Amino acid sequence: MKIHGLQKMTLLDFPGHVACTVFLGGCDFRCPYCHNFELVDGSAPAILEEGELYAFLEKRRGLLDGVAITGGEPTLRPDLPELMRHIRDMGYAVKLDTNGGHPERLAAILEAGLADYVSMDIKNSPEKYAATCGLEAVDLNPIRQSVRLLMNGGADYEFRTTVVDELHEAADFEAIGAWIAGAKRYFLQAFTDRDSVPFAGLHAPSDEKLRRYAEIARRYVGDTRLRGVE
Repeated sequence: MKIHGLQKMTLLDFPGHVACTVFLGGCDFRCPYCHNFELVDGSAPAILEEGELYAFLEKRRGLLDGVAITGGEPTLRPDLPELMRHIRDMGYAVKLDTNGGHPERLAAILEAGLADYVSMDIKNSPEKYAATCGLEAVDLNPIRQSVRLLMNGGADYEFRTTVVDELHEAADFEAIGAWIAGAKRYFLQAFTDRDSVPFAGLHAPSDEKLRRYAEIARRYVGDTRLRGVE
């Protein structure tokens, strides 16, 4: 497997773990606010083979206890389960980030016990989902199925939304909250601009707006939190 990025240590990406983050290329969404668009459009070169990743993890025993796998969209990679199994066999906990668009692959990973934690993006309210994904249309049935898979157990999990001022408003969090009502936890995080973000002119909401959105969502998901806001 080609690996397109490696953050050697993070205290943020995998809750409760000192982890590294592995970045895989390829995605079927084209979110206009994506931080890692060089992984989506294929412009980021591979930097490691999986054997080199395993060698890195071998050297980090005792310093790291988790590996977060992100993208792009990792579930597009047919060899993802093999990668996750090998990492877990080395004694590391594994976190998976996903857009939820491939529930059959997510289900196979959960059934095999390969993910200790799953973070699934909820891009927006159903009515605005396609636009937020940068697509003309999105079939929400697979997304809804992935939500149900996680809420029915199999791994610890969170839902999360990256909030963009031009794409989100209060009514969206009423709709999202109703959709994932009763979920274990839900995070809102503010958009952060980068040179690699594909569309200019997007902005983070104010902290005041984020707190208001979180209060709305908290009526449906009691454990609703903000990331990056004090």
